[in-house]
Amino acid sequence: MMKRGDYTTIDVPESAARSSSSKEKAPAMVAAAPVPRPTGWNKGLAIFDLILRISAIVAALAAAASMGTSEETLPFFTQFFQFQAGYDDIPTFQFFVIAMAIVGGYLVLSLPFSIVCMVRPHAAGPRLLLLISDLVALTLTTAAGAAAAAMSYLAHNGNPNANWLPFCQQFGDFCQKATGAVVGSFIAAVLLSVMVLISTVALRRV
Repeated sequence: MMKRGDYTTIDVPESAARSSSSKEKAPAMVAAAPVPRPTGWNKGLAIFDLILRISAIVAALAAAASMGTSEETLPFFTQFFQFQAGYDDIPTFQFFVIAMAIVGGYLVLSLPFSIVCMVRPHAAGPRLLLLISDLVALTLTTAAGAAAAAMSYLAHNGNPNANWLPFCQQFGDFCQKATGAVVGSFIAAVLLSVMVLISTVALRRV
C-alpha cells in the first residue's frame, strides 16, 4: 500500500506530447498561389482582329469610293438631252455610299480599341464594346450591299414583267464600277462576320 505523501512519477514520451499538442492546434491552411491565365491565345486573336479590321477599312472605303465615282456620259447627245448616268440618280446607290462611308469611319475609330485588346488580352469591356459595334456595322453593310446588288442585277438584266429595260449595255463603265463596289461591300461584310466571331471567342476565354 502507498502511504500518504508518496508520489509516483510517469515519464511521457516526447513524441506523444508533440502529437497531443498538435491535435489541439488547428491545421494551418496554405493559400495556393493564383495560377496566371495564359494570354498567348487571346493576344493572337487580338492581332488577327486588328489585321482583319484594317482590311475591312480598305474594303469599305474602296466600295464607297468606287460607287461614289461611278458616272458615265454617253458620247452622243442632242441639243436638249444628254444621256448621263451617276450614282446620285439612284437612291439605293446613294444609301450605299453613305452606309459604306459610315462603316469605314467606324472601323477607323475602332482601331484604338482593338489595340487595347491586343495589349490587355483579358480586358472584357473593350472587347464587348467592339462586339456590339461590329454587329451594328455588319447589319448596315449587309443591308447596303444587298440593296445595291439587287439594283445592279436590274441594271444588268432588267425586268420584262415591269418593263424595266437593262441599261448596262449603254452605260458599261458605270455598271462595272457599281458592281465592283458591291463586291467590296460583300468582302467587308465577310471580314466583319469573322471579327464578330473572334470577339465572341475572346469573350468566352476572358
